[in-house]
Amino acid sequence: MEQQLTLVLLATPKGANFDEQTLHGASSSSSARSTTSSFTRTFLKFSVYFSLVALAYYFIISSFTVPPPIFIALDSPPESPSGNVSSPKCDLFTGDWIPDPSGPLYTNHSCPHIQDFQNCMLNGRPDVNYLFWRWKPRGCDLPRFSSSQFLDRVRNKWWAFIGDSIARNHVQSLICILSQVEEVEEIYHDKEFRSKIWRFPSHNFTLSVIWSPFLVKSETLGTSSDIQLYLDQLDHKWTHQYSNFDYVVISGGKWFLKATIFHESNTVTGCHYCHGKYNLTDLGYDYSYRKTLKLVRNFVRDSTHKPLVLFRTTTPDHFETAEWNAGGYCNRTMPFKEDEAKLKTVDAVMRDVELDVFQNFGEGSTNFRLLDTTGMSFLRPDGHPGPYRHPHPFAGGKVKSSVQNDCLHWCLPGPIDSWNDVMVETILNR
Repeated sequence: MEQQLTLVLLATPKGANFDEQTLHGASSSSSARSTTSSFTRTFLKFSVYFSLVALAYYFIISSFTVPPPIFIALDSPPESPSGNVSSPKCDLFTGDWIPDPSGPLYTNHSCPHIQDFQNCMLNGRPDVNYLFWRWKPRGCDLPRFSSSQFLDRVRNKWWAFIGDSIARNHVQSLICILSQVEEVEEIYHDKEFRSKIWRFPSHNFTLSVIWSPFLVKSETLGTSSDIQLYLDQLDHKWTHQYSNFDYVVISGGKWFLKATIFHESNTVTGCHYCHGKYNLTDLGYDYSYRKTLKLVRNFVRDSTHKPLVLFRTTTPDHFETAEWNAGGYCNRTMPFKEDEAKLKTVDAVMRDVELDVFQNFGEGSTNFRLLDTTGMSFLRPDGHPGPYRHPHPFAGGKVKSSVQNDCLHWCLPGPIDSWNDVMVETILNR
């Protein structure tokens, strides 16, 4: 994008010089004109030059024009220019994606912390319009994320994200935004580079991501690919650190769809996707997910340590025609229109479980809130890496159908950056 801008700007003076030379040629062939004519020629030269500059500017701006809004909430009040926090009565999670010509708060050039798989611009994604939208709740204005204000609010605090690779995707988005104000230091990572700890030294702010895709204890035994889930034991990787945290964002999701064997009270009680093996009853992924979330809820409720806890709801994928391992793809370049599509059954079931377990609990708790990003995320099928999870995936004439797509994680920068707007509003301003 920067190269294109440079080329256009370089081309403008050339055109201007050419016209000036033409005017000078005309001037030399009429040397006997009066002083008034000379002034007129000078005026014309400058007029032509500035007209060319203005025309070039117009084409530069036009080439990056954000498309018109997909849909407009007619009952939405005008945005508040004050930047104040939203009304506590406003539903932050019901709204629309509206055009945002200001674009993202960072780029793949200004943030070195983007994982390669989500670095869509670097990997050659050709379209950029997916970068120029922001989330707008229908009943209020949502302040744009302010890195300096956020860092001031969390001075001397510790903020943790607990979950799977989407949690990692989210924390990288937050780091990219914050690092525009203060560079971050990575002070720890595990052997697999899945769990990490960072520090913003001048604010003494610590940020963690803890790899715990099931939130409960899990293991693989022997040569079997089946995952053993202990539905009455939380994963100590995060519970043992819980007392350190001031703010916690917990999330679950797609890992519960894997083939799993359920253990409760030292007994195998069932399975999911086990194809009748071991003579076990297939209780379904919703069974293990509900059991897990209830265990998490009770832990948060009963713990003597009371950080402010958010549970982020499930992230829908946008694979079309098939799943990720069967040629599914995502090539949309615009947000969904309202009611244009429906959640997949899997995502709808998982969100129903989450709401059933946590919604009422949040109302009676002073340190627990729900971060219901499912709906706003579902409207952004254009925000995934798709085939651009690797650099230039079609180089060498590769057939599109042979290139695996990622329609679950999010490009950085991309729609996931708006999660931080609603997260901060939910956890710090309400």
